[in-house]
Amino acid sequence: MTGDGLSDGDLFDGGDDLFGGDGPSGADRLSGADRPSGREASRGGSGPTGPTGPTGPAGTTGPDSAEARAAEAEELAVEQALALVGSGSQAPGHDRTRATGRTPGRSGDQTNGRAPRGQAPTGGTGATDEPGPSPYAVPSPYTESAPGSPAAAAPGSRRTDDPASAPSCAPAPAPRSPVVDLPWERARAVAARAGRGGPRAVVRLALDRALGHVLAEPLAALTDLPSFDTSAMDGWAVAGPGPWTYDEGAGLLAGGQDARLPDGTAVRIATGARTPADTTAVIRSEHAHADPARRLLSARRPVVTGQDIRPRGQECRTGDQLVPAGTVVTPAVLGLAAAAGYDALPAVPRPRVDVLVLGDELLASGLPHDGLIRDALGPLLAPWLRALGAEVSAPRRLGDDAEALRTALTSSDADVIITTGGTASGPVDHVHPVLAALGVELLVHGVAVRPGHPMLLARFSPDGPHLVGLPGNPLAAVSGLLTLAEPLLAGLAGRPAQDAYRALVHADVPGHPHDTRLVPVVHRAGRAGGRDHVAPLRYNGPAMLRGIAAADGLAVVPAGGVRSGTEVEILDLPWAPATPWTEGCFT
Repeated sequence: MTGDGLSDGDLFDGGDDLFGGDGPSGADRLSGADRPSGREASRGGSGPTGPTGPTGPAGTTGPDSAEARAAEAEELAVEQALALVGSGSQAPGHDRTRATGRTPGRSGDQTNGRAPRGQAPTGGTGATDEPGPSPYAVPSPYTESAPGSPAAAAPGSRRTDDPASAPSCAPAPAPRSPVVDLPWERARAVAARAGRGGPRAVVRLALDRALGHVLAEPLAALTDLPSFDTSAMDGWAVAGPGPWTYDEGAGLLAGGQDARLPDGTAVRIATGARTPADTTAVIRSEHAHADPARRLLSARRPVVTGQDIRPRGQECRTGDQLVPAGTVVTPAVLGLAAAAGYDALPAVPRPRVDVLVLGDELLASGLPHDGLIRDALGPLLAPWLRALGAEVSAPRRLGDDAEALRTALTSSDADVIITTGGTASGPVDHVHPVLAALGVELLVHGVAVRPGHPMLLARFSPDGPHLVGLPGNPLAAVSGLLTLAEPLLAGLAGRPAQDAYRALVHADVPGHPHDTRLVPVVHRAGRAGGRDHVAPLRYNGPAMLRGIAAADGLAVVPAGGVRSGTEVEILDLPWAPATPWTEGCFT
């Protein structure tokens, strides 16, 4: 890589899937403009139609028209996409009601319409010919109707994501499905709100255990700093005008007792020692001349009253706020807390995270062989999550086993469960069916981002715990980690959100037609007066880690891509600070 970035030919291998390779391509997926909202396409936008029902909009001729047949084909495509949501137990032809907030129609003895963790909800879990709520309680981020409201739960009412039935106070639904593939920015906002939503516990940690935690309360000074007037230098404390007499054997050391200094006298003093009452100034050793024979001290420079004395309360007074709540406890914060009189600090507990690695094809050691590959995410996730402020257990490998997954989920006592793989709809992808059977609330089901769009965020109760489902491809999993896990954990740990910033990108970066792309980049310092910028890395396929291993961050590339010289949002990696920008390697 040169300092001017990479050409298109250098950016991507010829065999790389430009759009992430972890889902249907742009040509295979309905765009936001083409995708019908609810069932408007098949119903003609003017109400339900039966076998001999009313015609659609002006210009159509009824169910047997070409337009109607096209609408039916689109309806089938939408139904197949929506079939990913819920348990799949409903009979064909029944609507899936997606009310804002919790699933409507649940009995009042279940908290917010959900069964206790580990138990299937009553109704909607087994095969039935009767329409009923999906065990997935899927809140729609595009409507504002109250959970359980009559408009949402009334039998026979239209779906809440149908524009014609939306409450007048609700914003119009987005062109995309309100459940599948949330816009990237909205998905991050949902994850951040989920992290901040529950009550925050407070623990008091001894100073030697508080490093890396977040302060739950502002840190107020318990004493004046300094607590008394002290010498800022090694030298002589003097009183009144000079020259000054002194006692050769006398001296004041740090921690010494208070004393008085008569006018016209001097005494040796150490840095940090309390200055005697009535001290005029401290004269540094190199600025003083002592005559042992006469026991007289004179100054080589003019003496200013108060020089080299740190007065009491110079840094703070008792009760002053030293650092605000939400501050990460660094070594410097520990030192300040100790100086201000603290033995323990009020902190937010680190969120506890369990990592479940799914996949029969994964090896824990050795070389890949016989269709088996090494598990890259187990070694990657634990330290990355610790860098985000979490307390992480050793990753567990479960294979492709639905019952093992269910047992692991229901027996975990973690605040967040991270799963890898199994989030799509393949024959051994068990995450969605197991979560549906457990009746969890699905907050995010797919994100419009490449790589990594089949990610998910769910929670077992209003206060958690939460589950983040990451795709199995390594870079796709990193995308999910930064999109959902990072803002969720920041909220749970009380950490401030990552400051968004933008930087110039050198080189054209192709984009997906509809989705955001996350592309590994390195920081480059500007040359000959040029601006600092980022350069995209070549190895950015969904299964590749070579690019992210050399990266300083990921560029957030909007749909359609960007031209060289465009500013893009940058997500920094936890171990790669934005400044000072340094040359990358292995590019």
